[in-house]
Amino acid sequence: MQTLLIANRGEIALRVMRTARRMGIRTVAIYTDLDRTAPHVRAADEARHVVSYLDIDAVVGAAKAANADAVHPGYGFLSERSAFAKALEDAGITLVGPTADVMDAMGRKDAAREIAVAAGVPVVPRGEDAGFPVLVKAAAGGGGKGMRVVREEAELEEAKAAAAREALSAFGDDTLLIEKYVERGRHIEVQVMADTHGNVVHVFERDCSTQRRHQKVLEEAPAPTITDEVRALVTSSAVALSRHVGYRNAGTVEFLLDDATGEAYFLEMNTRLQVEHPVTEAITGLDLVELQLRVADGEPLPIGQDDVTVTGHAIEARVYAEDSFGGFLPQAGRTSIVRWPGLDTLAGARYSTTENSVRVDHALEPEQVVSTSYDPMLGKVIVHGADREAARRALVDALDNTSILGLTTNTGFLRALAASDEFRDATIDTAWLDRHTVEAPDDELPRVFVAWVSAMLAAYEGSGPFQSDGWRSGADPAPTIVELDRPVVVDRHSGRVDDLAVRQVHAAHHTLTLEIDGALRSAVVNVQPHVAEVAYEGQRFVFERPDVFGDHAVVSDGAITAPMPGTVLDVRVADGDRVEAGQVLVVLEAMKMELALKAPFDGTIAGLSATTGGQVALGHTLLEVTPDE
Repeated sequence: MQTLLIANRGEIALRVMRTARRMGIRTVAIYTDLDRTAPHVRAADEARHVVSYLDIDAVVGAAKAANADAVHPGYGFLSERSAFAKALEDAGITLVGPTADVMDAMGRKDAAREIAVAAGVPVVPRGEDAGFPVLVKAAAGGGGKGMRVVREEAELEEAKAAAAREALSAFGDDTLLIEKYVERGRHIEVQVMADTHGNVVHVFERDCSTQRRHQKVLEEAPAPTITDEVRALVTSSAVALSRHVGYRNAGTVEFLLDDATGEAYFLEMNTRLQVEHPVTEAITGLDLVELQLRVADGEPLPIGQDDVTVTGHAIEARVYAEDSFGGFLPQAGRTSIVRWPGLDTLAGARYSTTENSVRVDHALEPEQVVSTSYDPMLGKVIVHGADREAARRALVDALDNTSILGLTTNTGFLRALAASDEFRDATIDTAWLDRHTVEAPDDELPRVFVAWVSAMLAAYEGSGPFQSDGWRSGADPAPTIVELDRPVVVDRHSGRVDDLAVRQVHAAHHTLTLEIDGALRSAVVNVQPHVAEVAYEGQRFVFERPDVFGDHAVVSDGAITAPMPGTVLDVRVADGDRVEAGQVLVVLEAMKMELALKAPFDGTIAGLSATTGGQVALGHTLLEVTPDE
């Protein structure tokens, strides 16, 4: 394999590129108009434009134009579309995945069920055999679409009609399955790898029970609650099913474990790489993408079943652009500060299985626009520890050190969930998040961080002995009243914020460490003229505030002065320009904060001394606005 086109975007495209680059394989990205400057586009050796990631003809055409030997579909988009596999086959291009026939066979839940029965794999009892409650689900799709839980016979017809409508809209097929509904279940899935030489191995199992409305939230490996007997059953069943269907490349066989009976049932097979594959890589030391590429190139698997061993425990958290404490609504916007744990670049991190370690697969950077046009997943935080509790604690710490501002994400929700007693004790089943509410974190300490930084910045604003945050003759500095969602009294001299004792320990690059009532706390803080943001324990807190810096110091003759020492980022006017009241004239950066200096009234620019990139001192006159007659 010489050239690989990745028919995907975001973090999975970057993840595939990392392995391909290490193997000496040239990479080709595809992109739409929205993704023209995306990280995966910049990371590839070549990039090709397509109108849509779902356009089979366009993607195959891009692969041909780039002389690609193979296409890796990632997950989502075209990864499980048999028509895409067939189009690549017709074009003489290798798909890094199974054949179109296998996709067709396993892509439908009803057909897959019959294949599993033929392979001797246990399946969920049909609804008519099990009684109520039952689960009505679409035969042609997944991801929770077209699913309804029915507890009484009187509700069945309406639920079937609703599920069918949703399935037809989502998958173009309204065929339904009705099966026993397991009230307390665990989602167990087995990773398999198969080559074209008849070799099939399992790479052990994962537990993905922590999910909300059938969407996975936290995933871990190995499964923490199953017995050796159940592990042997699901892994052997996954291999048997893969052999029976003639599978090749990476796949995942999913099972539902009934907590009440201990029985495990086949659910479906995902004929692609999974989002949660990094936890399997962490505990086995294998690179699943490398195995995928080698198998696609016709090589036999370089490992046998006895070569696959497990070390330690790994957990993955999916970071989404959503407001988890506001109805889980999807979010969009432009990021300002983005900090992943232990990472300064998009290169990702490698695992060490000898100690707790963190890996981040992501494609999110500062000043990046996130839209609702694509899947809301922004990245994944993966940790590995000597045992489950070590991994769980490492995940909490990693999420504490994940800071995304400018855009609301679910990181604080993930942190609270990972820190919960229920997750610690591995008692969360597949419907737990649908029955329980994770409490939103308190905003008291984040407010302290914002107030402290605001008071610190206010000390630079203007000059004079009689301002509220300045020096009083013969007395200590006066406290600062910081107006947020409520007034906050900050006395930096005595070290108090309202009734809390506060001492600054460290401040640099938006990161502030305070000792608050004897405990060290750290947060990432971004104070802007009208709004202040804090990332604390993963959660983004937003405080609206008056524009205390945008109203720059203006003397009576219209001189515009620098309210703080800083750097001129932008000069938007020239001498002689006519301006209107409120128009932005100059933008400064001071204390890592942008300050927009505006015209106080209608007039004409004169005496411009500000230059882009120039340094200015506090009180320096940047320009003058001569008022209209």
